[in-house]
Amino acid sequence: MPLLEISNLSKHFAGLIAVADLNLNVHQGEILGLIGPNGAGKTTVFNMISGTILPTSGKATFKSEDITKLSPHQIAQRGIARVFQGNVLFQNFTVMTNVLIGLHLHTNMGFWGALFGTSYSRSREKVLRERAMEILGLVGLSQKADELAVNLSHGNQRLLAFAIALATKPELLLLDEPVTGMNAEEVSAMVSIIRALRDERGITVVVVEHNMRAVMSLCDRIVVLSYGRKIAEGSPKKIAENPAVIEAYLGAEEDVT
Repeated sequence: MPLLEISNLSKHFAGLIAVADLNLNVHQGEILGLIGPNGAGKTTVFNMISGTILPTSGKATFKSEDITKLSPHQIAQRGIARVFQGNVLFQNFTVMTNVLIGLHLHTNMGFWGALFGTSYSRSREKVLRERAMEILGLVGLSQKADELAVNLSHGNQRLLAFAIALATKPELLLLDEPVTGMNAEEVSAMVSIIRALRDERGITVVVVEHNMRAVMSLCDRIVVLSYGRKIAEGSPKKIAENPAVIEAYLGAEEDVT
């Protein structure tokens, strides 16, 4: 049984077919790449899975539950977290506070209530701070816990967005261009972190990314979209050699090898 099953998922915008009858399974413990040229429908697929938009037709099933019409908050509660292409952060809060906000979204205790709460809430806050430091350690930001998010480099802001997503205790992570704008050293570090989360924490990952070298080295399996339709699926080696994929990428800035 797949962890996530996408069945005949479609999305139309005023006559434009953004995604057409997509069938896709994501298996527990894998890192799946979802790639394609600009406008292929990748982000639209993520939007439908995470509840940001409703599909025109089709269904998304997570752990055997139909999540197609659930809100983003309900989907997050069920164990799906998304890291957006842009860094969605509280820029004028510290790194630690950003992660604490993510942790509070997963508990019954509001963040602001915790600041003025009872002895129980203060005790709970101590536990959450310890958890936040653990998460920051996972992404290599523990030494920057007291820095303002706005003062972080682009690469570290990406890592902080990643940490906030991890604070929700996801079983499935949707990563929308996690290494875009990073230098080679930062890309290598992010790839290592993603692998470690799968290998050591059992988190399943779906990655949308234009950095094909990173995708090919990271992913167990790759699905390719073009004009909203799936045109190929398989191992990185098979995808790199697939004529339909090569044709879809003609004229792109990067090749698929």
